[in-house]
Amino acid sequence: MRIIGNILWLILGGLVLALGWALAGLLLCISIIGIPFGIECFKIAGFTLFPFGREIVYPAKAVGCGSVLFNILWLAVFGWELALGALVAGVLMCVTIVGIPFGLQSFKLAQLSLMPFGAEIR
Repeated sequence: MRIIGNILWLILGGLVLALGWALAGLLLCISIIGIPFGIECFKIAGFTLFPFGREIVYPAKAVGCGSVLFNILWLAVFGWELALGALVAGVLMCVTIVGIPFGLQSFKLAQLSLMPFGAEIR
């Protein structure tokens, strides 16, 4: 199911989402201040390509003062909009039985786009 789900996800919009995240990462990496945010965009882009069979983990060792401050700044600037968009897309996908697995992946994307700093993708 993981391979089929990833292929369908990639064809039905995952590639476009990943390219968007990669472009946002490139734009953020133009300035020195935006580099940490750009790196997180690249992490989200990698997750967006193949979300099936992967999980998001927040280990205790990675949660530090820097991660919390960057997550607060990310959340205030654009994180809540991105998470809200992924949440709405997930709810719309879960309307049909066929779309439920894709909706669940969209919920994982909402979680990652809400707080990307300190998150590990396994």
